[in-house]
Amino acid sequence: MSLKEEERKVLVNMELEKSERLLSELDSYRQLGYWSTLANRVYYTLFHAVSALLINDAIEVGSHKGAAIRFQQYFIKTGVFSREEGRFYAQMQTLREQADYNCAYEIGEEEIVPKIAPTKELIEKIKQYIESKQ
Repeated sequence: MSLKEEERKVLVNMELEKSERLLSELDSYRQLGYWSTLANRVYYTLFHAVSALLINDAIEVGSHKGAAIRFQQYFIKTGVFSREEGRFYAQMQTLREQADYNCAYEIGEEEIVPKIAPTKELIEKIKQYIESKQ
């Protein structure tokens, strides 16, 4: 899909706004003790920020797995983001899949709550990168 520059900017902003909306929900799920839902929302805050990053740099993706692969390929391997940040994104994707699809897996507070701060930090770095490119 080929986007005009203005269309690209609109989509990037929409993805970042979605990420911010989901971030604002995290405290509610935490207070309710909805740990699986919290894991899902934490991952999706990152997914939308990474999607914004990829769209910003005109990198096409059609799936969650594709987003993870392209993030690794274009931003981790090139040193734009650290290997730890790449591992963290992959870890959050796996954690979300376990929480959503594995009925035998029960995520707990101690597993997901410590992931919130690094998620926010990575999203901020992504936003700073995007701002530097616009």
